[in-house]
Amino acid sequence: MKTPLHTPSADPELLEQLAAQYGTPFWIWDAEVLRARINAVVSTTDASGVQARYAMKASPATRVLKEMRSAGVWIDAVSGNEVLRARRAGYAEGNNPPEICLTADVFRDNAMDAVLAEGVLPNVGSPGMVADLEKAGYTGPISLRVNPGFGHGHVNECDTGGPSSKHGVWITEANRVREAAEAAGMKVVMLHAHIGSGPQFEELYENLTHLANEFAEIIPTFQDLEGVSLGGGIPHDYRNADADIPVERLREVFESAQKKLSEVAGRELRLEIEPGRFYVAPAACLVTRVTDVKDTQSNAKGEGVTFAMVDAGFVDLVRPAMYGSYHRITLPAVEGRETSPVVVAGPLCESGDVFTRDDSEMLQPRDLPTPETGDLMVMHDGGAYGYAMASNYNSVGRAPQLWWEPDGSVVPFTRRETIDDILRLEEG
Repeated sequence: MKTPLHTPSADPELLEQLAAQYGTPFWIWDAEVLRARINAVVSTTDASGVQARYAMKASPATRVLKEMRSAGVWIDAVSGNEVLRARRAGYAEGNNPPEICLTADVFRDNAMDAVLAEGVLPNVGSPGMVADLEKAGYTGPISLRVNPGFGHGHVNECDTGGPSSKHGVWITEANRVREAAEAAGMKVVMLHAHIGSGPQFEELYENLTHLANEFAEIIPTFQDLEGVSLGGGIPHDYRNADADIPVERLREVFESAQKKLSEVAGRELRLEIEPGRFYVAPAACLVTRVTDVKDTQSNAKGEGVTFAMVDAGFVDLVRPAMYGSYHRITLPAVEGRETSPVVVAGPLCESGDVFTRDDSEMLQPRDLPTPETGDLMVMHDGGAYGYAMASNYNSVGRAPQLWWEPDGSVVPFTRRETIDDILRLEEG
């Protein structure tokens, strides 16, 4: 299947109207794109015994959570507050069934309270977390996150499996942690691993099959097991908006893994997947305005470049600055204008506030229609880890988020932050 193109981002008249009403920068969500991606995932899990979750850290907005819930998608939360956000969006408390799973490396802030008060399933990633639960008097079911020793993030910093990953218990230690949990009165009802969303589909199939085989080796000793999670890992193509999604092949991989693991266990096991990025990445774009165009000159230190200065910065979309991540950039109102290599840079007092760089953190001019002051520019595929990772650095307020429906209606669901919002937490 193919994901519908992001409709509002290609409508320059609409974008100018929204810019006049809400200012720039702003986020625009396409509800049709989001629903198409949700349906794509759900269609891979329509077999008996397969359940989809949403890794809500990608975008925890209530509007997004309600779309997930209406489609029958459960939640993977990573903090106490994410648990509470999911509860306020209508997800059920308790762990039978475990609509909310709390995956954490450390019980910080109110994370333990979320387990005790809301009854959600804790997914523990270290022996110390089992000890923390025991100290808190918890004797309910747990999930155990293992590090299978391999994985592939979209960049090295995002590898979620292997010797350099902090996540999970090394798979050879899983039984030792299970024994400690059982001694403390807890049953391990789920095994979990996440191998990253970096690989292309062919590598993903191989990794998922490998992961299922690794789980099959240890499942026989987990007598209370009810489910196994293969994590997320469905890739999103940031460079090709028209990329095909092999939904049928994914369904086959998930069904095969569920049957294999159930056979090894000698009983029916629930197989879970928990994409985050794949659901939401193409559903939101960041719209910004070009405020100036200026040049530097070549000298002994390097080549000169043309900077297109925009009013969005890494406070709005940090992935390019943090990871060197690629986001498509378009100028929807420009037709027939010649292209030229430009570096797109933001307003922050940081040299790293640049949207066009490679994964080695070097500037990478992008061939774009030669921008002019006043042009609107669209940064695509920002629905995952865009607004979710926004900040108030330089005391900049976070941009508003707008919601577009196929009938053409647009409503704000997150307003622009003000200085009063930023100062509200300060005392004295």
